[in-house]
Formats: sequence, C-alpha cells, structure tokens
Amino acid sequence: MWPDLRLCDLMKIGQPIIQAPMAGAATPALAAAVSNAGGLGSLGSAEMNVDQLRAATAMLREATDRPFNLNFFIQDAPRTEPAVLEHTRQRLAPWYSAAGLGAPPETLPALGPSFDDARLALLLEIRPAVVSFHFGLPAPDAVLALKAAGIVVVSTATNVAEARALERAGVDAVIAQGYEAGGHRGSHQPTAPGDGVGTMALIPQVADAVGVPVIAAGGIGDGRGIAAAFALGASGVQMGTAFLSCPEAGTDAPRRARLRCATDSDTMLTDAFSGRAARAMRSRYAQVMEAHREPLPAFLQMYALSDPLVAAGPEDEVSFHLYGQAASLTREVPAADLMQALTREAFATFARVSKSVP
Repeated sequence: MWPDLRLCDLMKIGQPIIQAPMAGAATPALAAAVSNAGGLGSLGSAEMNVDQLRAATAMLREATDRPFNLNFFIQDAPRTEPAVLEHTRQRLAPWYSAAGLGAPPETLPALGPSFDDARLALLLEIRPAVVSFHFGLPAPDAVLALKAAGIVVVSTATNVAEARALERAGVDAVIAQGYEAGGHRGSHQPTAPGDGVGTMALIPQVADAVGVPVIAAGGIGDGRGIAAAFALGASGVQMGTAFLSCPEAGTDAPRRARLRCATDSDTMLTDAFSGRAARAMRSRYAQVMEAHREPLPAFLQMYALSDPLVAAGPEDEVSFHLYGQAASLTREVPAADLMQALTREAFATFARVSKSVP
C-alpha cells in the first residue's frame, strides 16, 4: 500500500502517478494507457480550440473509462509592445539570414486568453475527472463552477507563496514543480530562466505550508524518485519526461533520438522560444539569447518569431526539444509497462529503506 493515499482517494486512481500534460507529446493514446494502468493520464489542452478539445476528449473516452486530466494555461490575451517586437526582430535578423529565411515577421498573431468562457462551458459539459492549470488559476467563479460540477481542480506552484495562494483559492491539490522539470515552468508570473527552487528543497516546504495533497514534479524519472517524493511529504508525483519515449507518446523522431543519449547536463532554461522560461535541450541560439538578456515578445506570440528558425534547423544551432534533467532515465517501453515498472521500483525502494531503519 502507498504510504499516503490522499491523492488516490481524491482522484479515484489506483497509483498516485500523474502523466504530465505535455502539449503535443501527451496524446489521447498515451493518456488512456496511463489511466488504464491505474494512474492519471493527462492531455495538454491549452492550445486546442473548443472543437479540437471536444474531439480529443471523445478519443480519450473511447479508449478508457478511467479518470483523466485536462490541462490549461492561465494567461490574458498576450500583448507585445512595438518597440520590443522591433528590437527582437533586429536580434534575430542574423539568424534568419543564416537560415535563408529573409526578414523576421513584422507582425505577431493576435491571440485571445488561454482559458475563456467557451472552454469553461465545455468542461462543465464533458466533466473530466480532473482539470489542472499552469501559471495560476482562472477567476474564482470559474474555480467554484468546476468544483461544483464535481471536477477535481489542481494547479502548479513553483514556490511556497504560490502554493499557499492556490490553497486559499480552493484547489484540491497542489503540483509542486521543481527547477529540474522539463517544459515550461509553471510560475504564476514570468520569471528569469535562472530563477527557481529544486524539487528536493521545494516539496517538504510546500508540504509543510499547505493542507491539501502535494504532487511532486521535476526530476522524477523512476521509482526511486517516486519513493523520495513520498519521503519528502508528497502524496503523489507528476512525471513528464519519463513518458516521452513510450510508443503512445507523440514525441517527434529527433527528440526520441536525443533522449536515447541524454545526460543530466543536456538541458537549460530559456525563454527565447516561447517568451516564458522552459527547460529544453541546449542549443547555440538559446545560449546566445540567454547571454544577452533583453525583453522578448509575450508568451505564445514569441513562437511566431522562433518557429521558422526551429523548422529551418540545424538542431544543434536552433532546436526546442523539451525534456527534464532526469532524461537519461527514460525507457522505450509501452506506458502500461512503464507504470508497472515505476510502481515496482517505488515499493522496492520503500522496502529497502525500511530495512535500514534501526
């Protein structure tokens, strides 16, 4: 039996393991496989419109009758100052020229808020078991409506102050995301890439600060990490990079190849691709942009400038392969097999540690 069953009881799952909602890589097939194996499968839904989300959820429900999670970003409609756009275009002009792309775009796409009334209405209609948020929470009335519909509400914290704010706002559990995590840091306000608290330090402090279950995330790649998270006060874990090499994942071939030879020092935090800090494989572009930090276009709008460079390559120069510091622990096995291995390893670690207690 797991040493803390609060998360399992809350989400009605057998194993306190959440597959992170990695946009693109987290497919309905992957989420269903994890849920069917007793964990909580997740879909990154922030960049889906209502019709896409409805279709993806239908695919997921065809593949599983178990609980699953839909995840959303919290951000107002992004706005970039013209001076920031022009300065960034000047910085990127040499990169565009070297890639044969001409001049960087002169305009950015107009985007709406990442979580709106239409998405809320759809969630209240389809009622997933769990809805999670990144970068904060929606308005209080939206949180109340989700909870009134029987939906478990979870969000990410990257420090103790954010965890306390989430508990005050009524979340049912807090994801405590450490500095080691791959993908975008879930801080409630944009932060410099060098900021952050490591998982080992973050989890016990968040567990002491809030009364709701804490979900540890960041640098957890196998059952040893799961056992360590429970020892630090967590009630469960969220793992993303660990699932990237599963055949059900939508991980592209170049990133799968990188994961096969990953090391603990492969990655860096950068906002030079999306406009917000994210952990990804090192590239010369990211290192040059980080060496001379300047204001960048707003989160998501920045993709309009970086995506053409990523598409043009080459990878060592410009790439945005998102994964965390435990990437070398990934395994190319089906998600159900990985879930069994993670559970087996965690209980073996519990047993080994308990034998050493005098």
